[in-house]
Amino acid sequence: MGSPKFDKTDNKTLCKQDYKTLALASLGGALEFYDFIIFVFFSLTIGKLFFPPDMPSWLSQVQTFGIFAAGYLIRPFGGIVMAHFGDLFGRKRMFTLSILLMSLPTFLIGCLPTYETLHYAAPILLLLMRLCQGLAVGGEVPGAWTFVAEHVPKNRIGVACGVLTSGLSLGILLGSLISTLIHGLFVGELMNTWGWRIPFIIGGLFGFLSMYLRRWLKETPIFIEMQQRKSKEKTVKRPPVLTVLINYLPQTILSMLLTWILSAGIMVVILIAPIYLQEQFNFSAMQALQANILAIIGLIISCTVYGLLVDKFSLDKVLIIGSLFAAITIACFYFSLGQYPSLLFYTYPLAGFGVGVVGCFAFFMVKVFPTEIRYSGVSFSFNMAYALAGGLTPLLLSIFTNFFSKLAPAFYVVSLFLLGALIGVILLRQKNNYFAKDIQ
Repeated sequence: MGSPKFDKTDNKTLCKQDYKTLALASLGGALEFYDFIIFVFFSLTIGKLFFPPDMPSWLSQVQTFGIFAAGYLIRPFGGIVMAHFGDLFGRKRMFTLSILLMSLPTFLIGCLPTYETLHYAAPILLLLMRLCQGLAVGGEVPGAWTFVAEHVPKNRIGVACGVLTSGLSLGILLGSLISTLIHGLFVGELMNTWGWRIPFIIGGLFGFLSMYLRRWLKETPIFIEMQQRKSKEKTVKRPPVLTVLINYLPQTILSMLLTWILSAGIMVVILIAPIYLQEQFNFSAMQALQANILAIIGLIISCTVYGLLVDKFSLDKVLIIGSLFAAITIACFYFSLGQYPSLLFYTYPLAGFGVGVVGCFAFFMVKVFPTEIRYSGVSFSFNMAYALAGGLTPLLLSIFTNFFSKLAPAFYVVSLFLLGALIGVILLRQKNNYFAKDIQ
């Protein structure tokens, strides 16, 4: 575990094929993330349409968010299965399959009959579609990081992972913008009849387009070389995920901790904050949404910046400084809301930029696992941690915010980014003990 400094004689730059790979992977990741999170932007309408009309609104919302959470809970299973076959048969096949598994159910959600037509079959079908989405995203994000990391030169892995993470963040921005547009154009009965369907149908169609474009991607050269070597050895090996847990447990634990920090930054500061601003500090919906868009833009820029920095400097130093900067900017954002609400459009984008240090987290994950189990290692670590955090974080924050302090989100996220700085210190003290040597 330590500072992944590379051979300075390796001055390879990104070629045309690398740029195409990055572009297609980032586009697919953005659209897939959009498909996954657009559900939450229309949860109020979905709750009214897919559950009995005489059901209390709070109960329909609980069940709607339960269906949303199901997508998070199924992620580890989808990630482990897809990563298993990705490590055995190739990254490209699973990379393409994941976007199909996301696009098709997203499109179908936009076409589903509501409770008025199918009664209780309607929410059951909605749940099934959501589970398919969870399976897909569980394989997409780790697969994308693995795919681009094995394509680009080793001294460009940081920027590749950073750009790809920016692409995922772009999906959140796209969801926010389309949600704002749809809610502005369709109100009342228009929204209930077909307005809410439009973003799902759009997401499905663009997903199909992205799947078609991914036909032009090539299998990673590292995986091809490994397959050729294994065909000569003809040895029977244990399932990749077992190798991860038996031989790479410290790397897995650190990867899960980094994912926990990543999930807190994205979920609390980016996804949950607009509702928090309205409920706890009485900002208007338009103010919260506009500030949130600026924060997402800051996040998108920052992920790429930190990817560039980790290629130029060591990961440990970037992680320490970036995590401390994130903790400071996030603290300024939350603690200024009560006393200086007029600073929202300055502090929130800055906090979004601070969260962007998560753009270099994938660099660590793809570097600590060797080629034959890399997809499984990244997928297991990322999806298990994200499922736990995704399921528990909103509930815990709701309890602590309502019963203890409305600044509970600030304490939670700041504490986790301080943990990120501590992990950086650990990497600084341990020199290259845990990094795999076979990536380019």
